[in-house]
Amino acid sequence: MNSSNFAVFTPEMKKDYTILVPTMLPMHFKIMEAILNSYGYKAVLLENTGSSVKDCGLKYVHNDTCYPALLVIGQLIDAIQSGKYDPHKVALLISQTGGGCRASNYISLLRKALQKAGYEYIPVLSFNISGLESQPGFKITVPMLHRMLYAVLYGDLLMLLRNQCRPYEIRTGEAQALADKWTKRLTDEMASSRVKYSKVKANYRAILDDFARIPMRREDKVKVGIVGEIFVKFSPLGNNNLEDFLFHEGAEVVMPGLLDFCLYCVYNNIMDTKLYGMNRLKAPAARIIFNFLVGKQKDLIDIIEQHGVFRGPTPFEHTISLTKGYIGIGAKMGEGWLLTAEMLELIDEGVENIVCTQPFGCLPNHIVGKGMMKPIKERHPGVNIVAVDYDPGATKINQENRIKLMLANASAATVSA
Repeated sequence: MNSSNFAVFTPEMKKDYTILVPTMLPMHFKIMEAILNSYGYKAVLLENTGSSVKDCGLKYVHNDTCYPALLVIGQLIDAIQSGKYDPHKVALLISQTGGGCRASNYISLLRKALQKAGYEYIPVLSFNISGLESQPGFKITVPMLHRMLYAVLYGDLLMLLRNQCRPYEIRTGEAQALADKWTKRLTDEMASSRVKYSKVKANYRAILDDFARIPMRREDKVKVGIVGEIFVKFSPLGNNNLEDFLFHEGAEVVMPGLLDFCLYCVYNNIMDTKLYGMNRLKAPAARIIFNFLVGKQKDLIDIIEQHGVFRGPTPFEHTISLTKGYIGIGAKMGEGWLLTAEMLELIDEGVENIVCTQPFGCLPNHIVGKGMMKPIKERHPGVNIVAVDYDPGATKINQENRIKLMLANASAATVSA
């Protein structure tokens, strides 16, 4: 233990400690896992799911704590207790964004849970660029972050193309298999070579070509957007495999990517200076990073549009503009104004059926998600939005029945049109 009363991850531990990483976006995180390992760490992306994860979370986390915290901490402790890893040779990695919600406070909840479970000697590593806390044996460098950016871009592209192909594929499972194939290929590339941007753009084009070769039926499916708190929006563990459920119900899933959340976090640092006079020294650097990320997004969108087969993501600066008249940019607890913006972004793209995923009792999400549904519907009368709560006591069948009702309304609207 150190003077702050938590376990230290020393430089000597780097070579023989396994770093357990909770999952959220399987394709994105697989590539990120390879990047961590390329820097000499032994990272393992966890895949344990099921009731044991939830039960473990309920055992070691107060049941008033939000559902994503319970699942993330439950997955980590369940993995430790599985017998697959030596508890005296593991460390746990968790992200911190520096915001006022879960993404900054889980680390203390995790340490408290570890102490309760008898694992207070296990080091916890914070993945953050906000200077929240550090460990001497774990360093986040600019080159590492640069490579992580491409993991986000690659993951977003694969998710987008898989979702646009999967409902229409003639050979069932081909889109997912191709996404898995490219995830493996990109994982190997990111682990073994320097990132050259010319190679990244060549990969974009090759990925687009591969997905365009999938034989598909020419038909229209009901498009359903997914928004919400970042973990339950993206994680199959957190949303009871929502994407798969929608697919099996005959819908095409449309989901804004992880890059939007990264841009949102950086943009908020810029706006803190404008709105509150905060971070005056950090604002110029945040602006440079923001412009860099927007430029990378624009390149990807341009390549998709030039290819001409698939729909690209919405430019983030346009997403920002959609909030005007709905919500202030200063609303940034949790997913903040971005959640409202993503609902408007989907509507702007012609996706009028939306599932808003939210952890039960998440105050920010209820305000910027569920609370914004009424004004959005008033200005867009044909929009069909359902808010679905996720928590340990919510049954999967009740969640799915609410979504089925939304899909039935969407199908009826399509027929009448």
